[in-house]
Amino acid sequence: MPDSTSSAPIAVAMSGGVDSSTVAAMLARDGRAVIGLTMQLWNQRRLPELAGDGASGRCCSLDDVYDARRVAERIGIPYYVVNFERQFEEQVVKPFVDEYLAGRTPIPCTLCNNYIKFDRFLEMADSVGAGQIATGHYARIQYDRRTGRYQLLRGVDQSKDQTYFLFGLTQPQLARTLFPLGGLNKPQVRELASSLGLEVAEKPDSQEICFVPNGDYAAFLSAYMKETGVEPARTEGEIVTADGRSLGRHAGVHHFTVGQRRGLGVATGEPLYVIATDPESQRVVVGGNDALLRGSFFARDVNWVSIAGASEPVAATVKIRNKHAAAPARLLPTGDEARVEVVFEQPQRAVTPGQAAVFYSGDVVLGGGWIE
Repeated sequence: MPDSTSSAPIAVAMSGGVDSSTVAAMLARDGRAVIGLTMQLWNQRRLPELAGDGASGRCCSLDDVYDARRVAERIGIPYYVVNFERQFEEQVVKPFVDEYLAGRTPIPCTLCNNYIKFDRFLEMADSVGAGQIATGHYARIQYDRRTGRYQLLRGVDQSKDQTYFLFGLTQPQLARTLFPLGGLNKPQVRELASSLGLEVAEKPDSQEICFVPNGDYAAFLSAYMKETGVEPARTEGEIVTADGRSLGRHAGVHHFTVGQRRGLGVATGEPLYVIATDPESQRVVVGGNDALLRGSFFARDVNWVSIAGASEPVAATVKIRNKHAAAPARLLPTGDEARVEVVFEQPQRAVTPGQAAVFYSGDVVLGGGWIE
């Protein structure tokens, strides 16, 4: 398991927020050799037509870089800004665009964790001689001597737990990662930051995806494709009921996601929700709330975290969205260890293709994959 007594430096991913700043200050206070690294992921000056009220509430802004640098100076550690914009665009932004245009609802933060904040960041840590990395995620890691595997566990603060976005971590990554905040709740972290003299102690948490101002995905897609010279396929079409009855027209399937109620542009006297989107037929299917319920689904590209795999049915609780209360289910093997069928004890609402499904046993993350 990670050796907290190692004399090798620890590379801390510093976002400029209170969480990662507190991690860096905690480790430095405890006598560890710390190197602060901030990842520059997205040029906030791109797509100025989307700027709105600026970068307020968005992670990875220029203000965040400034705050991270101030914290590093305050606690007296080396600090560097690393430009990962090209990798971020290739491995996060472009797949995000492709998934939306394919009628799925992607999670860019999970892609960023999988391919940038751990994969690329560990490579950068190696280049500065760091033996381990530390982040401000609310999660925990423990070593199971019985199985010889590292386990990923929910953070103690269930309201801040971030394991839903971390299911892609591998055993080698977990072996070198520290989550110092996993046993704390947010008020404790802010109190600790204040006691350590950090000016970011009361800084609000970021709420938005760094490259999507105000959460308007459709506006981002249009602006990004225009900037990159991509001619979008014609995706406007019909809004229909499950039995094929036409209710109206829409401007593009990428404007809709499963479970959406507002902004449908049709009225029938009863609440309607998006049940499915079909880019091939360019149809958006709508229906009542009951039509959103699904008892099972398949998850692809499964990464098994705390267990080696599932050769027989496994009892678990499964989250299909970050804020979804994990529901009891069985994981059924399909003969392909990277694909399982999830069968709920009770049907769940708005199982959305492209979203992550994360499997738990108590606080332990068994693994996770992408909803087909």
